[in-house]
Amino acid sequence: MTLEQYLGARHTPGTAASYGREIAIYLSNCPGASSACFADVAAYLGALRQRYRSAATLNRILCSLKAYYAYLVASGQRSDDPARSVYLRDQRSRDVQLQDLFTPQELEVLLQRKERYAALSYRNRVLMSLLVYQGLQPAEIAQIRTTDIDLDAGTIHTAGTATTSARTLPLKPNQVLLFFAYLQDVRPALQKGKATDIFMLGIRGHAMKAADISKHVLRLYGELFAPRRVSAETIRQSVIANLLKAGHPLHLVQKFAGHKYPSSTERYRQSAVITLQSAVAQYHPMQ
Repeated sequence: MTLEQYLGARHTPGTAASYGREIAIYLSNCPGASSACFADVAAYLGALRQRYRSAATLNRILCSLKAYYAYLVASGQRSDDPARSVYLRDQRSRDVQLQDLFTPQELEVLLQRKERYAALSYRNRVLMSLLVYQGLQPAEIAQIRTTDIDLDAGTIHTAGTATTSARTLPLKPNQVLLFFAYLQDVRPALQKGKATDIFMLGIRGHAMKAADISKHVLRLYGELFAPRRVSAETIRQSVIANLLKAGHPLHLVQKFAGHKYPSSTERYRQSAVITLQSAVAQYHPMQ
């Protein structure tokens, strides 16, 4: 197994390419990288602090190095991982940019896009409804199987991911009819005889991966509300923020979103933004 194959099997194409570039730079600057110790990795990152002030950039480089040494361990070239316990003091901002999110009415617009081909129109409406109504992540949508859909009960089950918990969510009434048509007629046409129980299929009958879903949203909807960017992430963030703004209890929104910790849901509260806006209005009124 090559490094490229290892990265490609564990990351999206974009992330794998980015990690590959950073690893190549690391190897060119540190010829003895394959036998480096913890202090060597920490010293390399310390030197980069003089060049890069962005915590996000440094974190990307560190993640690349962690991937490199994880590959060496997985391929039997090393028995220890010198980068595993290396962490940055810098904290990347986890603030949700609430001012860039979308209202429930704007999210509904995403479900009304016209398609040239009827089959793709149904598939895309099913996909977008899972983002707009259930607030699922692309990785969660990609692993849904036909057996996870219970139209009689009107529910959908997601197995969760490394960052979200497994949960069963209700479907909207209009989704039940939409999913029925997709499962009965549209999906078999897309499947083209291929043996798969993955729910979301591409035009050639292959299972849609998380990266495919993210790219699909950006390509078809990304500029719809410019300069705000429509992505699978901002749609999910909007759904969660709108539930809290509507007054739903924090613990119920946490369960709906699959957040493992209440603090993850707390980031979506509007109160801090409203307080800031009130202060601006009080001390800097627009005349």
